[in-house]
Amino acid sequence: LRTTSILVVEDDTIIGGYECRKNSVPYQVSLYTGYNFCGGILLTCEWVLSAAHCYKSSPLEVCLGEHNIKEPEDTEQHIMSAWFICHPDYNSGTQDSDIALIKLSQPATLNSYVSSVALPTKCGTAGTMCQVSGWGAFVPATKAYVEVPLLTGNTCLEAYFFQMTENMICAGFMEGGKDSCQGDSGAPLVCDGELQGVVSWLHGCALRKKPGIQNTMASG
Repeated sequence: LRTTSILVVEDDTIIGGYECRKNSVPYQVSLYTGYNFCGGILLTCEWVLSAAHCYKSSPLEVCLGEHNIKEPEDTEQHIMSAWFICHPDYNSGTQDSDIALIKLSQPATLNSYVSSVALPTKCGTAGTMCQVSGWGAFVPATKAYVEVPLLTGNTCLEAYFFQMTENMICAGFMEGGKDSCQGDSGAPLVCDGELQGVVSWLHGCALRKKPGIQNTMASG
């Protein structure tokens, strides 16, 4: 899966985006240890997908059905993690295969506020506009999203050269100004209604010629 980048100035959050309509991204979860430190994606009522570098040794609180992470909402479900399983090929140095599965300690209740994401039926094509959403590390308190284009493999290589692997894709505007940022790791990159990547890493936030990198979900 891959990550997409949005410009951030001081906020460590999505840059150049918009506030999500409440509960319009029901598959998005927050990973919480006293604060939102990473995002995640609900795959089934018992499994969440996130970035492997979001691993913490202690159990995590997985917050589902949230819109404003600073206020209690009657749509929320809070479930502790049971397992955190990093991809066996995850490389913390290169961030290759930067994906992980989180088993919930009990099944989530699926409804209009909490539901699973659609998995990809094919690879995304360059130029497709995709959505990245999240809360970032600090602000805003409400979920935000940004729309960014998938970029060609050659464009990604020009931006990052040796840092790109076959498991990575990139999305964003080469002129900068829109992207995800710190605290958005593990968030979904959704194209045409299907999950294409998981936000992994980036250089700065929404910088010129530095699009966001995601580890891909699709193959072939």
